[in-house]
Amino acid sequence: MIGLFLGDTDFSEIVLNKIKRLKKKYFIIDFSKNNKFKNNMYSNRISIGKFGKILNLIKEKNSKKVLFAGKIAKPKFSSLRLDFKGFYYMPSVIKAAKKGDAAIVKSIINILNKEDIKVISSIYFNPELSLKSGNYTKLKPNKKDLVSIKKGIKYFNKFSDLDHVQALVVNNSKVIAREGRDGTKKMLSKLKKKTQGVLIKFPKKKQDLRMDLPTIGLQTFKDCKKYGVKGIVLKSKKNIILDKVKCIKFANRNNIFMKVI
Repeated sequence: MIGLFLGDTDFSEIVLNKIKRLKKKYFIIDFSKNNKFKNNMYSNRISIGKFGKILNLIKEKNSKKVLFAGKIAKPKFSSLRLDFKGFYYMPSVIKAAKKGDAAIVKSIINILNKEDIKVISSIYFNPELSLKSGNYTKLKPNKKDLVSIKKGIKYFNKFSDLDHVQALVVNNSKVIAREGRDGTKKMLSKLKKKTQGVLIKFPKKKQDLRMDLPTIGLQTFKDCKKYGVKGIVLKSKKNIILDKVKCIKFANRNNIFMKVI
């Protein structure tokens, strides 16, 4: 029996659908904003403040493994009703929340570890969503692009543990944009048209690779076309790509390269 902590975004549905196809026994703890999985008979809507109830459910289901998929947004802590375990663990979650949504999930994972509950990778059942090294499009980066990619990787390596950047746009060896907490789409929307830069999406420094991997999908490629981004670079086996076939077809039609290193 696998426990699924599911949030918003299409990724959570993709993971759930794969588990259904594999005929795995599962139950859901729905952490989405609007009770996204309310029509699923195995779904449970439990507040993040009810840690005791969450832990009891996991133990009641005799589940030894859980995974997280989808965006789990920061709750309004002042309105949470806490049970005993919630009172005990909530200070660490509130402290983590100051670092962003991903840090909240990481704090929950730490709590589960303390309770001897194993958290597995979000793509454990969906390895096909992560790409190995290679060039996946007809177009390949040229020498100028390779210099920009090298510059971007060097820039990533300079970040401190507290930096939240998962994406950069580099052009002609110069970093022209870096992702904030609003995400990649917002970053790209601030670019000038026909920027001719390269989008690099890598995990954050010391990121827990069981969750919150850098994710791209068809909309990312459409945004790249809109703002003149030449290509996308990902890190091998440390990424998630949604609608892979559609993405590659779109990239090939629009002369955008996708490289995994």
